[in-house]
Amino acid sequence: MTQERPYAQTLTRLREAGLRPTRQRLALGRMLFEGGDRHVTAEALHEEAQKAGVSVSLATVYNTLHQFTEADLLREVVVDSSRTYFDTNIDDHHHFFIENDGALMDIAGDEITIANLPKAPDGTDIARVDVIVRLHSRPRS
Repeated sequence: MTQERPYAQTLTRLREAGLRPTRQRLALGRMLFEGGDRHVTAEALHEEAQKAGVSVSLATVYNTLHQFTEADLLREVVVDSSRTYFDTNIDDHHHFFIENDGALMDIAGDEITIANLPKAPDGTDIARVDVIVRLHSRPRS
C-alpha cells in the first residue's frame, strides 16, 4: 500500500480547477476538502486555521473561499445579509437552516420539487434554485 502525500488530494483538486497551489490555498483546501462535506463560515475557518497553526489573515480566508467558489470547488450559501456559509458539497441540493444555533444541514436535491418557475428574462438562463428551509429548535423538556 502506497502512502499518499499529505496535500495530494487538495493539490490535484486545485490544479484541476486552474488555481495555483499556494501555501494558504493548500492549507485551507485541506481543511475544507479532506474531512467530508461541511458548511463553514469564513470566520470559523479562520479560527480553525489559527488553532492548527496556519498563519493566514481573515481577508486571505475570505479571498480564498471566493476563489474556490468561482472555480466551482465550493458553493456559497447566503442565509441572510449577515451570514454566508461555504459548502463543500457542490451537488444539486438545498438546506435546512436552524436559526437558533446557526446550523446548516443538507437536504437532498430530489427531496424538494420546485414547480412553475417563471421564465427567465431574455438573454439569461436559470443557473440554479436554492431553497433554504428555516427551522427553530424546540425547547427540550
